Amino acid sequence: MQKICLFPGTFDPITLGHVDVIRRALPLFDKIIVAVGMNSGKSPMFSAEQRQMWIDEIFKEDDKVVAAVYEGLTVDFCKEMNANYILRGIRYVSDFEYEKTIADANRTLDPNIETFFLTCEPKYTSIASTIVRDILRNGGDASLFLPAVVAQSITGSSV
Repeated sequence: MQKICLFPGTFDPITLGHVDVIRRALPLFDKIIVAVGMNSGKSPMFSAEQRQMWIDEIFKEDDKVVAAVYEGLTVDFCKEMNANYILRGIRYVSDFEYEKTIADANRTLDPNIETFFLTCEPKYTSIASTIVRDILRNGGDASLFLPAVVAQSITGSSV
């Protein structure tokens, strides 16, 4: 049985922290689906299609990573994609408390899906999509927090 993992998130935009978690998880799984979640309660800065294109471009050299867009329950999308694992990145203890609650709910909904937590590299701890969006909205340079392809498409210049 193939070890397929879903890494769900809004990735609005995908940051160097996200990329770090994905790259470090690669040896653990046969396939990682980076799942861009559509959340009706959020107004994203970037379209789901744009976010998916960035992920595809960042990981174009690695056929173990694919991007997909989904709506609804993450466990339902896991079933649709034949994924038995969910990957979540942890920056702080408060992230773990929040993520554990979600993992417990997902386990209740489907006991066959296991959640893995990876802590991020210390240099990426302060990077959050929310902060990046605030920097961008206020005309700041967020390129230090973003993969080059993302920064380049946002600013229109090479990074």
